Amino acid sequence: MIVLSCIRFDANRVYLDIKAFPAAPRTEFAGVRDGRLRVRIAKAPEDGRANAELIAFLARTLRCPRRVIGLAAGEKSRLKTLSFPAELRETLETVIKE
Repeated sequence: MIVLSCIRFDANRVYLDIKAFPAAPRTEFAGVRDGRLRVRIAKAPEDGRANAELIAFLARTLRCPRRVIGLAAGEKSRLKTLSFPAELRETLETVIKE
């Protein structure tokens, strides 16, 4: 099992700490730094578009429905915490490498 500083978990949920960089040329992972996964997002932070793109990108990457990904904190901030069902923990750790 891989242990990443940006991933926390409890019995029911996995939490991913992110630092978002909206209005980037494309949506992509940009590494882990200071305990947060850095994600470039190809949408502007207007009317929740960047958050929607972030969730859609993670859903595509993890091959899961968007509805299972929750925005636990940081709706209007670049520092965000997303939550996932516990069964996605291994997938998340495999896809995101420090």
